Amino acid sequence: MGPVVRTVLGDVPAEELGVCDAHDHLFLRSPRLPGQELDDVEAAGAELRAFQAAGGQAVVQWTPRGMGRRRADLAALASATGVHVVAATGLHQAVHYERERLDRDRDRLTELFVRDLTHGPVRAGLIKVAGGFHGLDGHARHVMAAAAQAHHATGAPIAVHLELGTGALDVLDLLCGELGVPPVRVVLGHLNRSPDLRVHLRAAGEGAFLAFDGPSRSHHATDWRLFDALTALAEAGHAGRILLGGDTTTAAARSAADGPGMPYLLRTLRPALTAELGEDFAHRVFVTNPARAFAAGRPRDDA
Repeated sequence: MGPVVRTVLGDVPAEELGVCDAHDHLFLRSPRLPGQELDDVEAAGAELRAFQAAGGQAVVQWTPRGMGRRRADLAALASATGVHVVAATGLHQAVHYERERLDRDRDRLTELFVRDLTHGPVRAGLIKVAGGFHGLDGHARHVMAAAAQAHHATGAPIAVHLELGTGALDVLDLLCGELGVPPVRVVLGHLNRSPDLRVHLRAAGEGAFLAFDGPSRSHHATDWRLFDALTALAEAGHAGRILLGGDTTTAAARSAADGPGMPYLLRTLRPALTAELGEDFAHRVFVTNPARAFAAGRPRDDA
């Protein structure tokens, strides 16, 4: 049996994942985003159908534990639309949680992560963790250590929120250098927010997947550098390391609210990417690479 991707409806062959939004959110809530919660099932369904109408076939939701991931609703939406949905376990930065919850779960994170990845009826398919701005605090290191243990127990990939795209090399030093996670099992998120090509090339050279996720926002206007970064990576032989996602984190950013939303990836970015770098490159970024990056277990790295 070949590699599979663990979706909310069960494992599917990786080659059947299809056109994928590699980092997004159908449901999300946080005290850091008051009044902008993604917690409306009908709105989530409308967004997923809009993505599907644009040609989308799979969405990887990076919402971790304690942030309103609503796994049962994810499964219902996936069943209703036919879109593959991958859910997350893991933990975000400490600021997104009440101290009591963090203290309660601190010594059993590995157990919780493994349970989410292995026990139904709706299982997670990746482990989400988060770094800080230009570094890793004690909370981040503790969560990443638990995530590494959960990875070693299950083979699940680890997806990393990099605060404004920073700290990628510190994350790789910890997860891969100290904790023994193969770089091919690590997805580094938000690299478009810190367009440091030196870091991008080193991270790709070490074997990690690089996620460029979401159009520019008020505090990281970097769209104009995206194609330079993608071109440089492709020219250096790292086209097989690139992922693209929408990272819709607020209700106002959804397409139904006149934001870019999930369809932006396929209606706007993919045609531009195809025109600039070719259809083969676009297919690799939207289809082939996600199937490898989010496969359960330890697939052969044939980038």
